[in-house]
Amino acid sequence: MSTVPSSSERADALEHRQMRELGERVVVKSFFYHLADGERTLGPSPRGSRLLMGDDPRLPPMPEKPTLLDFFRLRFAPTQAHLLQSANLAQKNGLPEKMVLACLLHDIAVVGFIRADHGYWGAQLVEPYVDEEVSWAIRMHQALRFFPDESAGYEYPELYRTMFGEDYRPEPYIVAEYERAKKHRWYMSARMICVNDLYSFDPDMEVELDQFEDVVGRHFRQPLEGLGNDDTPASHMWRTLRRPCNAL
Repeated sequence: MSTVPSSSERADALEHRQMRELGERVVVKSFFYHLADGERTLGPSPRGSRLLMGDDPRLPPMPEKPTLLDFFRLRFAPTQAHLLQSANLAQKNGLPEKMVLACLLHDIAVVGFIRADHGYWGAQLVEPYVDEEVSWAIRMHQALRFFPDESAGYEYPELYRTMFGEDYRPEPYIVAEYERAKKHRWYMSARMICVNDLYSFDPDMEVELDQFEDVVGRHFRQPLEGLGNDDTPASHMWRTLRRPCNAL
């Protein structure tokens, strides 16, 4: 099996690298593995110490009924600047509130879960709690970002040329998704995520999460039981974000 990263994985790695250049630590799958398996501080030893099951004392404790904002503050905090800046730009550009939310959540998989196919993972993570248009736009922005649209004011990112070369072509499934998205009634919603997706981050700009509290309250269906305690196809993903280092 080839260990060479795919084109999409290299594209996702680009955004990861930009965040790291701001001196931030990205919480991704490899970080979870590092905590759970690499450090082994809570894992088995030759003397028979027990594996971790439950809250990890190395991570900030979460309330029993965690909200989306709790996850932002207690799991995404080191890397949420990109999401906040993108949502802030969407607000300044006068986008509808649910699209501001889409920009706030568009890379939620990157900052909290996994980089590869992050549009799909992110859409699945929030799908039970947001308008269908929002989750669709999050899913499709992954493909659309590789294709310019002058009418919408979106150019192919110069950083992609630098990283992948002038001869780069997206994989067939990305091209197919783009072709489908172009014909969809919500095409422009996904495109607006790309337009407001910052490819260079301003380390001097501070955007507070509280700025979007009302937007989240109006457009994110927070379960009374708490994210991860409810019964949806995404609940297990929120439980993993809450306790990523459980042995099983």
